[in-house]
Amino acid sequence: MALLKCENLVLGYDGKVVVQDLSFEVNSGDYLCVVGENGTGKSTLIKAILKLHSPLNGSLELQEGLKANQIGYLPQQTVIQKDFPASVEEIVLSGCLNHMGLRPFYSRKEKQLAVENMAKMGISELAKSCYRELSGGQQQRVLLARALCATSKLLLLDEPVSGLDPSVSVAMYSTIEKLNKAGVTIIMVSHDIAAAVKYATNILHIGKHCFFGTLNQYRESEYYRYLSGISHGGDE
Repeated sequence: MALLKCENLVLGYDGKVVVQDLSFEVNSGDYLCVVGENGTGKSTLIKAILKLHSPLNGSLELQEGLKANQIGYLPQQTVIQKDFPASVEEIVLSGCLNHMGLRPFYSRKEKQLAVENMAKMGISELAKSCYRELSGGQQQRVLLARALCATSKLLLLDEPVSGLDPSVSVAMYSTIEKLNKAGVTIIMVSHDIAAAVKYATNILHIGKHCFFGTLNQYRESEYYRYLSGISHGGDE
């Protein structure tokens, strides 16, 4: 059951093409990892999926009644975002805003959802803590709980372990894997090729030439050999 279908997509800004001839689909339960060198259009694709950027050509359609505001999104954090002066509970609850319409107050159901997702992320005891006083790993768990308040179907994660210590990164990847095995579809943008081939079911490689296929197909491809070579300091 496809949640997202993309056919012959062309993306860019001000008429300048960043990526073209991009075709792939994401089915319910998939764990898709989007890889490629910097500047190849990964962030632009994220914006297009979230309906924040219009394609120059081709189609990108959400399926099964899924809407852009029903996608849980964990963006790359900026320095300003890391210093946000709000409580953990407030930030997690804000994940419900997109489906509240004009209603000014959170319902009991939404508050309970926030409680459940904080528990799921192991941050219940931090509910009243100030977000900016947390560690990087704790902040990412808060943002993941927030994203889960927006969706039970599809999570879009942009470099979710960027800036985290190796041990914290492993814990974050494990958490994401558990969510996927529990039925949440994952699209993760990452420069971490080792993690991509460890956790993903499918790979989308964006570059001068694009690749989409299963993990096994990717491992046997020239794209994997090329990026693996870069990550180890040279071509293989």
